[in-house]
Amino acid sequence: MIDCRFFYKALLENEIDFFSGVPDSLLKGISACIADHAPAGRHIIAANEGNAVALAAGHHLATGKTGLVYLQNSGLGNAVNPLVSLADPLVYKIPVLLLIGWRGEPGVLDEPQHLKQGLITLPLLEALGINYTLLPDSDQEAFEALGRAAEHMRSTGEPYALVAGKGIFADYKREAAPASKQAEQPGSFAGEPAKRYALQREEALKSVLPALEPADLLVSTTGKLSREIYEYRAAAGQGHEKDFLNVGSMGHASQIALGIALNKPDRNVYCLDGDGAVLMHMGALAITGSSGAGNYKHLVFNNGAHDSVGGQPTLGYEIDLVGAAKACGYKLALRAESEEEISAELERLKAGEGPSFLEIRVRPGARSDLGRPKTTPQENKVHFMEFLSSPDRQ
Repeated sequence: MIDCRFFYKALLENEIDFFSGVPDSLLKGISACIADHAPAGRHIIAANEGNAVALAAGHHLATGKTGLVYLQNSGLGNAVNPLVSLADPLVYKIPVLLLIGWRGEPGVLDEPQHLKQGLITLPLLEALGINYTLLPDSDQEAFEALGRAAEHMRSTGEPYALVAGKGIFADYKREAAPASKQAEQPGSFAGEPAKRYALQREEALKSVLPALEPADLLVSTTGKLSREIYEYRAAAGQGHEKDFLNVGSMGHASQIALGIALNKPDRNVYCLDGDGAVLMHMGALAITGSSGAGNYKHLVFNNGAHDSVGGQPTLGYEIDLVGAAKACGYKLALRAESEEEISAELERLKAGEGPSFLEIRVRPGARSDLGRPKTTPQENKVHFMEFLSSPDRQ
């Protein structure tokens, strides 16, 4: 496996000293190492992968240097537009080094939401005209591969990709950041202390789910939130037909829920979202707020972190999500932290007309033994659609 400190130093030796991206579980070691060592302003955890490409492009325009963009291969969809209409040699010809975590790699066991993207990752890079190398798993070979990538970008001015499979990077233990660095490094360390929040997300869920009515519908965001909902239902002896567990498509749960709410105006639709997902496609707030969907309830569990891929920080604690929802047209926007506040504000949401919004601030983290759904995504879809269409369940 590649030592993360070694790889970071190799990037600097190749004059790659600006870093941006969206965290990925396969790259959590190297992204944590970058967060520890990159100077202020040189590492930005982006809202989405397309933003990260644009940040690297701006860095190149200002300095003439190449930036590194790290991402899970599922994020290539977000990055395609700036890669082909900004960085491509037929347009501005801007070098960007992509470090891609290869989830769903053929022959490697993975979750169903990663399988298709894993199959098309290399063909997609080929279709985009982006040269790539499968990153070797030894320090010296990785150093040589990085050198060839840097030379290609210097000679052509084109983007290049290093594709990292499972287990390529060694584990990395975060170093404690001094207070001055916390303040100087937006998107990496800054933020309101998480320890002051009383509940973790799973604990907060136990105040939310029992309060829903029998006919209510639920759409949950990708990651550990959906896994916790599934386990709650199983432990309570309940079925899973009320819940659409959006195991992929990060950032799109709110619009899935809105599409359902507009077509089922007699049913309350709850979107259970995360701060990272909301930030990834924040324009969706404006669409929802202007929709007039009176049956739409948007609950955001804000733990200030990308909890499912290593716990890297978001800006969730630093911005006013409630104020943003109000500005985007939500008729009611509230915040809660304790069990008592969650129960009280949920009652206000249930009684009021939507679209309505509740931010629930929680501590980051989850159980180490958290399981995964036993049903397939297609089985989940069938059961959910049957629940929507069955009159006796309304």
